[in-house]
Order: sequence, then C-alpha cells, then structure tokens
Amino acid sequence: MSVHHHYPKHGRVILHIDMNAFYCSVHEAVEPHLYKGKPIAVAGSVELRKGIIVTSSYAARRIGIKTGMQVRQALRLCPDLILIRPDFDLYRDFSRRFMQIAYSFSPLVESMSIDECFVDITGSKQFGTPLEIATGIQRRIMDELKLPCSIGVAPNKLLAKMGSDMKKPNGISVVRLRDVPYLLWDKPCHYLYGIGKKTADKLIKLNIHTLGQLAKADEKLLTRHFGIMGTHLKQSANGIDHSLVNPEQEQSKSIGHTTTLPNDLTDKKEIYRVFLNLADQVARRLRKQKLVSSTVQITIRDPEMRTITRSVTLQTPTEHLDEIYKTSCQLYDHHWEEGNPIRLLGITLQNLSAKEETAIQLDLFDYEKQPRKDQLNRIMDQLRDKFGENAILTAGMMGDDPSALIRNHKARGTSLQMDHLKNRPLHQDD
Repeated sequence: MSVHHHYPKHGRVILHIDMNAFYCSVHEAVEPHLYKGKPIAVAGSVELRKGIIVTSSYAARRIGIKTGMQVRQALRLCPDLILIRPDFDLYRDFSRRFMQIAYSFSPLVESMSIDECFVDITGSKQFGTPLEIATGIQRRIMDELKLPCSIGVAPNKLLAKMGSDMKKPNGISVVRLRDVPYLLWDKPCHYLYGIGKKTADKLIKLNIHTLGQLAKADEKLLTRHFGIMGTHLKQSANGIDHSLVNPEQEQSKSIGHTTTLPNDLTDKKEIYRVFLNLADQVARRLRKQKLVSSTVQITIRDPEMRTITRSVTLQTPTEHLDEIYKTSCQLYDHHWEEGNPIRLLGITLQNLSAKEETAIQLDLFDYEKQPRKDQLNRIMDQLRDKFGENAILTAGMMGDDPSALIRNHKARGTSLQMDHLKNRPLHQDD
C-alpha cells in the first residue's frame, strides 16, 4: 500500500511527544552508572531533606513515590531513594536537543513545555507513514539522547495528547476519531485533557458523569452553565479539536515564578522577602524579553494544598522590580489573613506587550524618575549578565528558603518556562 493511503485526503496528522519522567531520565542518561534503573527523585531542598518531590523515576514510582510528595514521606517509603538536586541548565539542553530531532521531521513543531511538543506531520510523507515517523522519532531520541518518550498519533492535538498518555513509558498510541467512543466514553469527565476538577464537579451536578454522557449532552444545557465553553466541552468529548499546531515562537503570554517553601511561613517579613526574590526574577526575565506587564498576579497555597490566585491591573505597564514587589505585597495584605500558614508563593506577570510598542503615560513625578530607573535597570542587568545573578542583591533578598536560590538558573526553573527556546530557531545547531 502506498504511503499516501496512510494520510487523510482532508485533515491533518498530529503527533504529541511526551518525554517520560524527563528530569530523572536526563540524570539516568548522563550518569547511568549512578542512577540507571534505581529509585531516584528530583527534589528541591536535598541537603535539608525538606521540600517536595518534583518528579521521580519509574523505579521509584513503583514503590509509591509521587510528584508533590514531601521528601520526608518519600524517604520513609523508600530509605534507599536517591535524591538529586535540580539542574535546569541540563534539562534545557536536552529539551533543545529532543525538539531538534522533532524538527528534522517537520517544521511545524509547537513546544508546550520543557518536555513535550506537538508536531504536525501532514506534509512529511517523504519520511514514511505516520507510525513509521513516530517510531523513527522515538528511536532517535532513545539512540541519541538515551531518553524514553511516549508519542500519540492522531488527527488533532487533543487526541494526540490523550494518546501519548496511554502507554508509558516509551509507548506509541494511535487514536482515530472513530476510536473515541470505545476508548474514551466510559471514562470520567476529568480524564479528558483540558477538563479540571472544578469543571468535572460542575458536570456531575448536571448528572453528567462520563465522557459518553458529555458527548451526547444537550448543548443548550452546557452553554447555559458554561457559556461558550459548553460547546467546546461537547466537541472535545466527541474527539473534535480544530486548533492548529503553532510553530511560531510566540511572545510569552505570561512570565511567572512559584516557589514551594520547605516549611510553612506565617511571618509577614519572611513572606515579603520571598515576594522580593520572586519579583526580582520575574522582572529580570521580563526585561530580557524587552516586555512590560500590565497585570500582576500572586499565587498562595496553604499546607492543605488549597490555592488562591489574585491579580490587579496596573495603571501603567511596568518592567520594574519595585512596582511588581509592592503590588504583590499589597495583594497579599488584602487577600490573605495574616498568621495563616503558607506553603507556596508565586508571582505571574500577565498582559504583556513589547516595551518599544507600548505607550506609557507617566505623571510629572514619575516622568522625572523614569530615566534614572531605566538606567539603573540597564546597569544592574549588565552586571548580572557579566558576573552572575548574585552579583547585586539587597539585604532583604537573603534567606535560607528556596526563593533565595531562584537566581541560580541551574538549580531553579519550571517545566513551563520556555525562555531557552525563545529567539532561536528550533533547527539551529548547538
């Protein structure tokens, strides 16, 4: 049978590549004599035996070690668990390299996080059938990088994402539209990618418990309770998704940092210091991308994992640490009862725009101060670029919690932080 028969006359073929236990797998690949096949976990405060498990190897998962588990609890479950401090420089390097392999099969690669991407292979018939391409990518990632990955093959992004979750580690799943009823419809609604717990709970109150029930639900009922998202929910349950793979390295929709604290914080001065460290780094990343932000959002999580987010839109877009810090502290003061324990804090900058294209209206006082602040930012950024992130610190930034380490880009980062892929084509040689 001709290769062309394996591709639709109308429609697309999409892959979703999901690296398996990425951080741990990278460490196993780099130092197999230390870590291969052993129960290992990447955790924040390794030296203090505090903090939480960021991710664990499959050998550790079989013992019950899970992401988000406290390190102390994990060590009780598995005293032989090997704890590794994060190395985000290393993870970013492997991220670039696996996406380079994906790019060699198609120019249409959309990175979703440091360890996953979509690839549109509709025009890649010269490399074989969709299954042959998926197998080829998986084999090259294993041969060249020594990393396992799972791949979903489907007519759209939604089903490709669902497919990559079906066989882990190192599996390939083909999900066709006609497969949806028997593959998905008996599953609970929260099983579907994009449906969170709140939405699933709301659907249960409408007596919609499974994806099959959602697929057949009255659309008017759904739109009455979910607005325009109601139609989207029904389509998704039927396996329909029209979103395209977007290969453009788009300007960030947001820039944020969160930090999980090794112990609960209640003291306002300590909380302010964490916000200062977070504000310092989000402002620095903002300026590196030559952006300004109009909205500041804070995230607070308590020891019971209850999370709130609160935001405010600024009168004037900003790139300045002091304004982001002051706004974050004000949001905290207004929305959190002092004395209640906090386990996680975060700052996210939203409504971003290019600085040179943004009209910034200043009052007379700010108009006089602004050039001096801009010059100070430039000098500080230049010094940090040359001598490292810790070259200039204020006394208020010093501490022994993870937020004080946030300037160490080797040790700190998040899977959603994609700065390492910006302003460089995926196919550029390292």
